[in-house]
Amino acid sequence: MHDYPLEQRTIGRILAEKANRIPDRTFLRFQGTDYTYAQLERLTNRYANGYTARSIGFGDHVAVMLPNCPEFFWTVWGLGKIGAVAVPLNTAAKGEMLRYFIDHSDASVLIVDDEWADRINAIADNIPKVKQIFYRGDKPVDACGLDNCAVPIHKLEDLPVADESAPPVDKVKHDDVHLIMYTSGTTGPSKGVLCPHSQGHAVGRALAIDYGYTQDDVLYTCLPLFHGNAIWYTCYAALWADAAIALSPRFSASRFWDEIRSSEATQFNTLGAMTNIIWKLPPGPQDRDHKLRLCMTVPVPKEIYGEMQERYGITLTSVYAMTENFAMTRFRPDDPAEKAGSAGRPGSDCALRIVDDEQNDLPAGEVGEIWMRALESGSMMLGYYKMPAETDKEFVDGWFRTGDRGYLDADGYLFFVDRKKEAIRRRGENISAYEVELILSRHPSILEVAAVPVSSELSEDDVMVYVVLKPGETLSHAEVVHFAVEHMSYFMVPRFVEFIEELPKTASSKLEKYKLKKDAELRRAELWDREKAGISVSR
Repeated sequence: MHDYPLEQRTIGRILAEKANRIPDRTFLRFQGTDYTYAQLERLTNRYANGYTARSIGFGDHVAVMLPNCPEFFWTVWGLGKIGAVAVPLNTAAKGEMLRYFIDHSDASVLIVDDEWADRINAIADNIPKVKQIFYRGDKPVDACGLDNCAVPIHKLEDLPVADESAPPVDKVKHDDVHLIMYTSGTTGPSKGVLCPHSQGHAVGRALAIDYGYTQDDVLYTCLPLFHGNAIWYTCYAALWADAAIALSPRFSASRFWDEIRSSEATQFNTLGAMTNIIWKLPPGPQDRDHKLRLCMTVPVPKEIYGEMQERYGITLTSVYAMTENFAMTRFRPDDPAEKAGSAGRPGSDCALRIVDDEQNDLPAGEVGEIWMRALESGSMMLGYYKMPAETDKEFVDGWFRTGDRGYLDADGYLFFVDRKKEAIRRRGENISAYEVELILSRHPSILEVAAVPVSSELSEDDVMVYVVLKPGETLSHAEVVHFAVEHMSYFMVPRFVEFIEELPKTASSKLEKYKLKKDAELRRAELWDREKAGISVSR
């Protein structure tokens, strides 16, 4: 692995160095086409200079709503080369959530794929800070579905210049903001995490070292590039190992193993239910017909740890990480099997504490909140965008409060237990209960809403809402779901809906969600279930 000092950890410097040292090595493999490191350098330069010609410069915020495709790299890393700040948007966002991301981030430019142009068009009157839009798709601009947008619209393919010379690398520093990545809120709106250039490189460096990635590896991902797992834990890890990325548009159980074989992947990552879905595929003689050697599962599945490794001939690894920081712990290939189920141990880049509600340290084996401190510069966020109070709240004397609960065993291995904060985890996505409640409360017939997690058959959670109607109003379970479909990301849409006369509260009017969670689990089979009702929710 070629190492870089902290001051060199900007996307412009590292891509230039690789194009000079390993120009002909494959960087990206996508739908039958390979791109080399030299092409990566030239194309990101072309996009960087093209955006500059459209008056995008250092410090400008650019919202990016693109699928898994090569243009995602050319755009996000091209913007990074000129010091512009990319805001990768969750492509499931729509309605109020989408408006919030664009408006709160102060994006003056929007880059959107044809697939989601209608969502932008629907909120065009409510995103006044956007001054120009780039459109990716085959349709001409006047037919691309953005007719409500009263700003200049450009075809992404028609960037005004084809200059492939490198922008000045000294213009951007390692601690300049590269990305604003939105993470689920808990008791408030989603927070924009200010990620410096060096943060993703800290992740890539640690994984390349601890997992032994080399130039001969092909790291496969079908997870969305707007998500930290794909962009940092696959793409930056490959970048640091001088390795290749095999990119798939999205996860498909039926295509998964064919893509693994055709791309000659040697490593892939899974999140949550994806692990169980792969495990439950029918076994067959082709299970070991691949070049895989490693799989990072989050979390590592203790129950099938040995069986999965034996069936597929792979070694399982894992991490404990957040958008705000990096891989705080790493379950490494040589860690003992009896530690399966843990997230591994911290390396030399991180210190951990487990504390009680009074902020006292707890001994090994006792469950408390996980606190962390970065021991290497440049590996943490710079704060939450336009949320100084929330940023300050998360730090205590230099320790970052994760809001998660867990314990350290006697050997220093971290075992995650649950979330202290009000977040629901579904299919690899953190869902803010607050935001589900806020959106549904806008329905004219709804007085109050409480969202809680219910255990899913596929591991992790499903979303349930308890709904209190305004006096004299009526609403069906299906109508609640249809309203949710219109106004929130597909993965946030409640599966279970229950009407209730009043929500349980303390004498001081604090909602007692633990009572609702207990009720939901006890009566799960009796609850109204949109899946049983035949209501499907598409992306």
